[in-house]
Formats: sequence, C-alpha cells, structure tokens
Amino acid sequence: MMKVNLELLKELERSINTLQPEKGRIPIKVLGFGEISLVFEILDDSEHLAYKRIPIFDTEAQVKRHIWAYNAYCQILEKEVGLNLPAYDVAWFKDDKGTIQFYCIQEKIAIESVGNRIIHYITEDEIYILVALILREMKKVWDYSRNNPKIDLGLDGQISNFAIINFDSQNPHIDLNTKLYYLDTSTPMLRINNAEAMEAVLFLKSAPSFLRWLLKALFLDETVGRYYEWRKVAIDLIANFYKEQKPELIPKLINLVNNFFSKEASEFNIAPITLEEVDKYYKSDKNMWEIFQSVRKFDRYLKTKIFKKNYEFYLPNKIER
Repeated sequence: MMKVNLELLKELERSINTLQPEKGRIPIKVLGFGEISLVFEILDDSEHLAYKRIPIFDTEAQVKRHIWAYNAYCQILEKEVGLNLPAYDVAWFKDDKGTIQFYCIQEKIAIESVGNRIIHYITEDEIYILVALILREMKKVWDYSRNNPKIDLGLDGQISNFAIINFDSQNPHIDLNTKLYYLDTSTPMLRINNAEAMEAVLFLKSAPSFLRWLLKALFLDETVGRYYEWRKVAIDLIANFYKEQKPELIPKLINLVNNFFSKEASEFNIAPITLEEVDKYYKSDKNMWEIFQSVRKFDRYLKTKIFKKNYEFYLPNKIER
C-alpha cells in the first residue's frame, strides 16, 4: 500500500478549482489531461505520487466494484500477462458535502520518459523501435486472452500510455532491449465470462445529463469494445501520430504494424491496415471528441454561470490534433 495523505486530498477537494486547476489552495502541477479526468502531482509531496481524479461515483457499491475491477485488471496485467506497471493504489472518501471523491494513484513517472514526449527528441528509427516494443507488449495481452477463454483483456494503446523504464533524458536512446511501463490502468478493460468487470456506463457521467442516454445507446458499447480488438487498438496507436504532429511517419508505421501482424502475430490472422482506414478513423475520432468537449464546455457554462453550481470535471484546453 502507498502512503497516501487522505487529509491532504480532502483539503484539495475543499478548494477545488476545475476552471484553473493549478490555482487552488493546495498547490498542484498538471501532468496531463485525459478525456474525462486530470492527472496531477501535489507539489512538495515527498511521496512522489501521480493522482488521477475520477469524480463519477454515486454509491459505495459502485466504488467497491471499481476498486475490485481495477485491482483485478492490474494484477492480471502485472502477474499473469507480464506487463510492467508503476506501483499503484486508490483513495476515496466522502467530501464535506457527502459526495464521493475517488482517485487512482501511481508512482510518479518522469514526464520525459512518457511515449508522447519521447518521440519528439529521439531519432525516427528509434520511434519505429518504440512502436515495435509497444506491439510486443500488446501481444502479451492478446496472447493471454486467446489462451484464457473466460477472461478477455483490453488495452488503450495510445503512445502516451507507455513510458521507458530507467530512461536517461540526458542521453536519450531506445533499442530492442528497452523495457516499458504501461500506465493507463484506471479504466479496467477486463471482461469475465463476457461481462465487464467495471461499470462502464459511469464513465458517461462527464457528459451532460441530457446526452447520456443517447451516448449510451449509440456509442458506449462500440467505444469500450474497440479496446478489446487488437486491430482497432493498433489503428488508434498509428492515428495517434496525427495528434502528436508527426503525420509523415504514418505510412511507415502502417507498414511496420502490418509486418508485425503477418510475422510475429500471424496466429491472430489480422487483416492488413490501410492508410485510408487510419485517416477515416482519425477524422471520426477527432470530430467526436471535439463535439463532446464543446458540449461539455456548454454544460459547464450552464452549471457555473446560470445555475451557480459546481462543475466536477476538469476540461482540457484546446488539444492540438
């Protein structure tokens, strides 16, 4: 178990500032924005932890189910699949208003060791090596699912979800012996006997209430389901290089992934990926998230300016895509 200062987190919630997260009474530094959550460190914290705030739970039963799913997912990935995970824990409590506040916590990883940072200061050849290493980590996951008919694992394969172990920022170098961390475990992509371990519908809580039924009906199963299909995860990884402002690498990355599937993962019989597919996927994903974030900003305006209520979620500034 990690040494988590629960009283400090409670004080953080008392002065929460979802419009300007670094302006609250407790000094924090933003490490990254997810689509529905914020990752940050508390400054002057000697424990060197990264916190992911996930304010989506209404009942203790929901919290307990998520903790069970989270721990099960992490333990399978680490002990049975063989992925490297940073040390992890959770913390939750009811704030002064009786609202449940929930945090996933990890050992803080040096920001310069994370994949979406690394690719901007290593060579092009090393970027291809990094992607090959990521594909090999993914193969461990899909090998496990293939050999365990009662358990199905998924993964969010974006390059920002991997980090280099023992990375030297003063002498950046990646080779085929480089070891990786997998970072994004807070959404446990785990199905047992075809049933989701997590309560996936809770992740729609960040959407305006008037849209949740539509999102659940039209997108929830598809959005969650794509993380269980290795081919779609690989397309997402490749398309991520548009977001990271490196589109010139995409044709070679497609060739690299297709070559990997045909040689190192031939038993999965994965059809080759095309540039047209990657482009179509990226444009669709980009448009969906831009619309989603615009609607969330409108919802925040209504709640904070019109109805004078709190808005629980942090929203990222404009993301370059």
